Amino acid sequence: MKIRDADDSDLAAILDIYNEAIEHTTAVFDDTPHTLDARRQWFVAKQKAALPVFVAVESEAVIGFATYGPFRPWPGYKYSVEHSVYVHPAARRGGVGTALVRAIVDEARSRDLHAIVAGIATENEISLHLHKRLGFREVGHLVEVGYKFGRWLDLTLLQLSLH
Repeated sequence: MKIRDADDSDLAAILDIYNEAIEHTTAVFDDTPHTLDARRQWFVAKQKAALPVFVAVESEAVIGFATYGPFRPWPGYKYSVEHSVYVHPAARRGGVGTALVRAIVDEARSRDLHAIVAGIATENEISLHLHKRLGFREVGHLVEVGYKFGRWLDLTLLQLSLH
C-alpha cells in the first residue's frame, strides 16, 4: 500500500468510498449520496485552500482517503484542523486507516499546526480505538447531536496536540 496526494483521476474512487459511508455507516452524518460533480467541487476547494487530500493505493486501486480542513472558521482557530478518513469496506481493519491518519498528522506537523480534532460517532468503536492508539485523547461527548438511520447518534470528540 502507498499513500500519496490525490489527483483528479482518483475522484470517482473517492466518491464511491464516501457514498458507501453515507449509505451504510454513521461515519458521516449525511444521508444523500454525492455526485461526481460535487466531489470535483470539493476537491477544487481543497486545492484552492492548499489543504491536503491523501489516497491510499494498493494494486493501483484507491482503497481509502483522508483530508483535513479548518476546525472552525474564526482566526483564533487557525492552528487547529479537523480531519476525516474513509476506507473502502474491503480494506477496513487492514492498516489503511492508520496509515492515512499518520499521513494527516505528519502533514499537519509539517505546517506547524497545533491540534487535530476528530469527531467520531460514539458507536464507531473501531475508529475510536484507532485514534486513541495513535495518541488522540477523548475531550468531549455530545449526546444525540446527529440523526441517521431513524435514530439519534452521539458524537465523541478526540484531539491530538501536535506540540
